Amino acid sequence: MIAGKLVSLTGLIPEDHPHLFRWANDVDAARLNGPYRPTDWSSHKDWCENVGRDNSKVVFAIRRTDTSGIIGYLQIVNIHGVNRSADIGLRIGDAKDRGRGFGSEALRLAVEYCWNDLNLQRLALAVFDGNGPALAIYQAAGFTREGVLRRAVYTGGRFVDVIVMAKLREES
Repeated sequence: MIAGKLVSLTGLIPEDHPHLFRWANDVDAARLNGPYRPTDWSSHKDWCENVGRDNSKVVFAIRRTDTSGIIGYLQIVNIHGVNRSADIGLRIGDAKDRGRGFGSEALRLAVEYCWNDLNLQRLALAVFDGNGPALAIYQAAGFTREGVLRRAVYTGGRFVDVIVMAKLREES
């Protein structure tokens, strides 16, 4: 477990699976990451049971320090040992838990984990233009805008730009 003041990052447990399933099927939240596709329980269960077997990713549950239930998740994916790079992203599941600093602290803890435990030197992410809360969190954490993929994704009946951001270890 990696603990902060507001949240801790832990491994996923079976009790987390229904929450992750519900969040995966939240149309509005899903459209902040890509085109919405409903997830069936069988595929979701397989993903949950096999996520730890893939050395190119680490998935953390985000938990408030004052409760044990999951409030979100954070993924470090496309971990590349030679390039010492990865992609990172997070989601706070329920709207009532957003805007309270949980995502910001989870991101800070995960970035430290990437530098100190995975020995990475570069973290990248992609965020949809118009997702102001996510952009604010990533900018506050020191991620730099590297470019824009114009009209790169079709979701919710429209094309959206994708902003590419990254942070280098020496910038921390």
